[in-house]
Amino acid sequence: MMSDVKNAAKIKLLALDVDGVLTDGSLNIGAEGELFKAFNARDGLGLSCLLRSGVRVAIITGRKSAIIHRRAEELGITEIYEGIKDKRKILADLAEQGGLAREEIAYMGDDLNDLPALTYAGLACAPADAAPEVLAVSRFISTKCGGRGAVREAAELILKAQGKWTEIVDAYLKQGQGDSQ
Repeated sequence: MMSDVKNAAKIKLLALDVDGVLTDGSLNIGAEGELFKAFNARDGLGLSCLLRSGVRVAIITGRKSAIIHRRAEELGITEIYEGIKDKRKILADLAEQGGLAREEIAYMGDDLNDLPALTYAGLACAPADAAPEVLAVSRFISTKCGGRGAVREAAELILKAQGKWTEIVDAYLKQGQGDSQ
């Protein structure tokens, strides 16, 4: 865990899969397409705190969904990559475009299609209920399942490692911050 905290202190970008990470992985599809996805408000507040603290957040998903755009807009996430087969390439492109070293990138994924991105990122993160192969390559494994607070734990890990968490909590003790959840 100590090495994970050290790695987390360097993170400038947290990239996330959606199904199984930001959601519990359930796909609710009706005759006319996707009906809904359930997101966790604590995950949302964690992401808002990251963004407010200067850590970039990106969504990289193999699926396409208007629901993802709606949730990202609520949270202020502007970097959304959908229909992606090679998530590692997107991370490498983001690193090159943003002048980031691999050690400055964290990625949270839950299944086999996330393995290339997880092994590229400087800090590989997984929800507790991720595939065994994903758990095996992850340096941070949340105690929570996907869609149930796993992203919040990763956000807190990063913010605490960077010495920003106490400042965030203190700001909330004084007054609400207007963050989206």
